[in-house]
Amino acid sequence: MDVRVKQLVQESWMQVEPIADTAATLFYDRLFELDPALRPLFPATDLRDQKKKLMQTLTVAVRGLYRLEELAPALEALGRRHVGYGVQDAHYETVGQALLWTLEQGLGAAFTPEVRDAWAETYALVTSVMQRAARESAEETTLLRAAA
Repeated sequence: MDVRVKQLVQESWMQVEPIADTAATLFYDRLFELDPALRPLFPATDLRDQKKKLMQTLTVAVRGLYRLEELAPALEALGRRHVGYGVQDAHYETVGQALLWTLEQGLGAAFTPEVRDAWAETYALVTSVMQRAARESAEETTLLRAAA
């Protein structure tokens, strides 16, 4: 990931932060519109708290782009936790679609093709780390069950 991609993501995120509540609502509305089957993954979750967690997580990830080696362990832990929530690989694609759509709505004309590509690249990197950790966690669980 080059410096320009990191810069575009960080600069555009600064424009989203003031509308974080609206952006989070847009995101979840779009996510459940794209795949209503995802709604049950949040059964006991107060969506208000979930929206805050989403925006906090995105902020941490965006701010950590220049320190990816420090960010990776947090992303790995997040990926492992998502296994327990029932998240599957295909869900990451839907989340990415909802995220890019939300950014487009929130940024308007500032969501240029270059900004979109920067976010898509960043999301792909983040999810690859999360998915790798999720797979490793699932494999460890399978091995432990087989050994029991």
